[in-house]
Amino acid sequence: MAASSDTVVQGAGQPLTVFDVSYRHYMLPDGDDLYVTDFGLPFLGNVLPENAYGDRAWFDSHSVRLSTLGPRAAATSCSYKVTTKPWRGRAIDIVLKWNRMGQDIPGSWDDETLWHAEFNSPYEEFALLLEMRNTAYESPGRILTHKPLAIYVPIRKVDLDRLGRKQYKMDRKLNNHEDVDLDMLRPYAVIYEWIDGIDAAEAEHAGLLTHDEMLALTKRANADMNRKGFAVTDSKPQHIIVREVDSAGILRCRNGEPVYALIDFELLQRTAEREAAVKSARRYAYLQEQAHRFDVDLDVPVPRHLTPVNVMGVDYIYGATESTGGALWVVGRDPRLFDYFLPERWRQMQRTRLSTVDPVFRTTTKDMVQLVWRPSHVGEHPKVQSTHVGGAGAEEHGYNSPFEEVALSMMLSTKCIPATYPRAIYMSGHERETVDDDDRFVSHRDLTTPDGAPLLRRDRDYYTIWGYWNKPDEMLAREDRDYYRAVDALHAFREGLITRELYLALMHDVRKRLERCGVEDLNYCGMHILLSLDAGGEFVRDPNGLPEARICNCELLKKL
Repeated sequence: MAASSDTVVQGAGQPLTVFDVSYRHYMLPDGDDLYVTDFGLPFLGNVLPENAYGDRAWFDSHSVRLSTLGPRAAATSCSYKVTTKPWRGRAIDIVLKWNRMGQDIPGSWDDETLWHAEFNSPYEEFALLLEMRNTAYESPGRILTHKPLAIYVPIRKVDLDRLGRKQYKMDRKLNNHEDVDLDMLRPYAVIYEWIDGIDAAEAEHAGLLTHDEMLALTKRANADMNRKGFAVTDSKPQHIIVREVDSAGILRCRNGEPVYALIDFELLQRTAEREAAVKSARRYAYLQEQAHRFDVDLDVPVPRHLTPVNVMGVDYIYGATESTGGALWVVGRDPRLFDYFLPERWRQMQRTRLSTVDPVFRTTTKDMVQLVWRPSHVGEHPKVQSTHVGGAGAEEHGYNSPFEEVALSMMLSTKCIPATYPRAIYMSGHERETVDDDDRFVSHRDLTTPDGAPLLRRDRDYYTIWGYWNKPDEMLAREDRDYYRAVDALHAFREGLITRELYLALMHDVRKRLERCGVEDLNYCGMHILLSLDAGGEFVRDPNGLPEARICNCELLKKL
């Protein structure tokens, strides 16, 4: 087994982010999966199955089921304290606990506080725990806990009934775990460091705490969590660990209160107030980062799994999307923006179709970011209505690649006419069926990704992601509110918001501005021109008195 251990340790593992927690994902030789946190990486060899819980003989002689340890483990599920084999000269004690996601909570029918509670998945558990630990940087006071090291997922499948999982509960988990493939038929175990000490119930039993002190400590721990924005629905003294200093006492603070650490987070959750604050803070951070995404002096370290690239004069942060087997190019130089555009953040969210002609969708992501996304038509023959100017030219030119679309929109905004903000380009992981027009794949054949693959692949679908027009990024970063309502010029004319004369004047003006910039829209129409209505319902106007126009479709723009 040592050889396979060395192989795993020498490998870098695949970087993966789930619920904002960074893991290294190791696919083990026998098909098992191990997701190791930053806390677990220094002990990678110790937490490998073969060095602890996967070696049956070792496990039997070096583990204790926690239910045999008395009151401390009375509230736990199937949990073990395991002493690992030495790795690099060091053995450690860990807690291995089989996760109970999808199961009914014991006693929930008799306790109304548990009616709406659900066991966290391993990934939810670790994410909430680490967020609670990190509140030490937000406000005074620390919540001490044991550290999460890894998530172990054996390859074996187990019937849903034997796992005790309910289909409807697991369906909700599956829908919420697009960052990672959650398998309802595989068991999951969380691995924590072991904390020396005894739980508060054991301390009372041993005479180290009075009954009133135990109750007061439990109440204090709950209050400390609530102040940080968290709660545990099944709070128990068994979840609170204290440290013996001698046979007659426990470690205490200067004010005489016991020093404690918390364990068991399968029912940890945010308070409603924190949930709202987290979403608001994440959106605020997003707006700040977008406003400065092109800053040349941006001093933000780039993680190893991401790479800054420049394609057709546009800066991107490039990386793989492990959840789908695809890839993502996020516009700008800020790697912090990458995770906002992972497909699991926007693909399955409720969406509104914005066009009766094209598949263009508006959605609000899991981070409360409003986006517009559309599948790229690259590789298809344009089907342009004969009433549109330039139909024959569109057939000959073909649809732009998503990279050309972004480059053209950026060029227009800097030279002659504003365009909607490009945010990202996503390449799916599933195979595309056919390609009708090969021209772009030929013209892009010399462009590659950092790992040497073609930038534009015939066997993949591409999506362009745009900002939902509301106001310039710089203004939203200063004050986040709804400034404008967008409406395309053709819709504005048909709804009587602008006269025929004004519509024709606007269309003529935009065409001339495009020509001055050396660009022609081969499918020129009012749907490609976005206008802005202010809070009073009046059009925002340019210096010439015309409604301020913004280009919102670049797929058939052609440089003259």
